[in-house]
Amino acid sequence: MNATEATLRSLHGIAELVLAGPQHRASGRIRLRATPGGFGTTLEPDLRVEGDQLVAGTRRIPLEGATYRDVARAAGVEAGSPAGLYKDGSGAGPDERIVLDPTALRAAVEAFAAGEEALRRFAPAGEPVLWPEHFDLAVTVDEINYGVSPGDGYSPEPYAYVGPHRPRQGPFWTAPFGAARALRELPDIAAFFAEGRDAAARS
Repeated sequence: MNATEATLRSLHGIAELVLAGPQHRASGRIRLRATPGGFGTTLEPDLRVEGDQLVAGTRRIPLEGATYRDVARAAGVEAGSPAGLYKDGSGAGPDERIVLDPTALRAAVEAFAAGEEALRRFAPAGEPVLWPEHFDLAVTVDEINYGVSPGDGYSPEPYAYVGPHRPRQGPFWTAPFGAARALRELPDIAAFFAEGRDAAARS
C-alpha cells in the first residue's frame, strides 16, 4: 500500500470509526459534511478533522500514528463504525494506526473543498453529504448522484462523478457507475455536473 492509499484508508477510517459511528450511536444519523480543512459530523458529538488533527471542542488531538481507538477516547467517544448499516467501508479496525502523508492529505482536503463549492453552485437547493461508507461528497438530484471522491478503488486520484440511478448509454458514460473525470482535468467541476445532467436527459 503506497502513501496515498494508506492516507485515504486512514481518512476513511476516521470518517467511519471516529465520526459517523459515534454520531450514529448518539443521534441515529451517519451523514457527515465537508468543513474548512477537512470534514466533520453534522450532529452530536461535535467532532471534525482539520488537517492532521481531530478537533473536539477546545481540544486538538493529533491523528498521525495514533490508533482510532486512542483518538476517539481522547475525544470522549468510543471508536466503531455504524453497526449493521452497510457492508462496504474502509476495512479499518479500531486498533489500526492512522497514517497521514502530508501531500495525500492535502489533496484529499482540497478535493472535498472543491467538491463542496461546485455542488453548492450546481445544486444550490441541495445539501452536500459526505457519506462514510464510500467516503465521497455528493448530492442527489432527480435520481442522479453528483459527487467528488478524494480517491478510492476506482481511481487513486481525486475525481468527480455523475451516477444515474438508471444506467445510461452514450459516449459520456465511461465509468461502471456512470461518468467520472479526474479533478485535474476539470477547470470547472460544476460544468461537468451540468454536462452529466444534460447527457442523462438525452439518454
